[in-house]
Amino acid sequence: MRTVWVELGEGAYPVEIGHGLLGRAGELLGPHLTGSKLLLVSDSQVAPLYMERAAAGLAGERCIVEPLVVPAGEGSKNLANFGLLLEALAARRFERGDAVVALGGGMISDLAGFAAASYHRGIAFAILPTTLLAMADASIGGKVAINLSQGKNLAGAFHQPKAVIADLETLRTLSTAQLIEGLAEIVKIGILYDAELFASIERDQASLLIPKLELFPAVVARAVELKARVVARDEREAGARVLLNLGHTFAHGLEAAGGYRRPTHGEAVLLGLIAAARLARNLDLLAERDQSRIELLAASLVHRCRPPAIDLERAAQAMLFDKKTAGGKLRFVLPRAIGRAEIRSDVPRSLASEALHSLQSLWS
Repeated sequence: MRTVWVELGEGAYPVEIGHGLLGRAGELLGPHLTGSKLLLVSDSQVAPLYMERAAAGLAGERCIVEPLVVPAGEGSKNLANFGLLLEALAARRFERGDAVVALGGGMISDLAGFAAASYHRGIAFAILPTTLLAMADASIGGKVAINLSQGKNLAGAFHQPKAVIADLETLRTLSTAQLIEGLAEIVKIGILYDAELFASIERDQASLLIPKLELFPAVVARAVELKARVVARDEREAGARVLLNLGHTFAHGLEAAGGYRRPTHGEAVLLGLIAAARLARNLDLLAERDQSRIELLAASLVHRCRPPAIDLERAAQAMLFDKKTAGGKLRFVLPRAIGRAEIRSDVPRSLASEALHSLQSLWS
């Protein structure tokens, strides 16, 4: 088992990465959760696979585990299910010392985490991620949220978990598309901070998609280490953490245009990375060789998913509602090289639109 700490002073917490950890969830979370009740939140796809194992691993003499299952899919990350979780916590008489545990992917950790942040003005929260995306990205950093009809993650909070327990055995049940969802974020963080991590995905992408589980401890731990460093420096996204939005201004517009069904978040991030690299190249910020490598890797992964054609004009309009808009101007994170990026608020809207619409070539 590998342990990576997210260093936030008194709020520091461990990310445990290894095999067979769901059955040890109570042992591993015990030092971090002190209440007598846990609301174990999952979705309709994950619950049949892992709810019983996780509940058994969490249960103990002093701990009552209350399960709650919502429908699978990004569409469940809404006001109705947020209210459902709050009502469940109140009806089951959860107190301030009790906790919410999210079992599943990023949708569940977002929804459950936002409920935990809101109930009694904040109760403890832990995550048992079951997807590569959640292990490498969504579970780290305390950003929790739900979607509104106007856009993605528009209602939310910063609420750090007490611990994250990533059982790599759960990756066995993921589809190729779900593995690509996670690899998208790992590719992104490689572009931002680690050329060697990026090169390892270039080299091993076929084996990672089998998946060869022996490759994942190092890949997941490195991605978590890199994100943890950023979160430790900028917990509430006031500065350096904004860089983690590389590709996401485009991606969130694409997701909104698809009604949060297709493209999936990972597909949209890969398309957003291509658009960001093309925009950076057009602004003479990025060398042609690095732009080509980013595009080749991202396109190779996204083409395996075959996302449907997207209404790019609708995506362009949705980008205007992005949370990263400041003073009416969109902020873009753009790569300067593989391993380095910067934030730009001076990008002409025409060039941003051109980069977005250039994605049409991927469906031609």
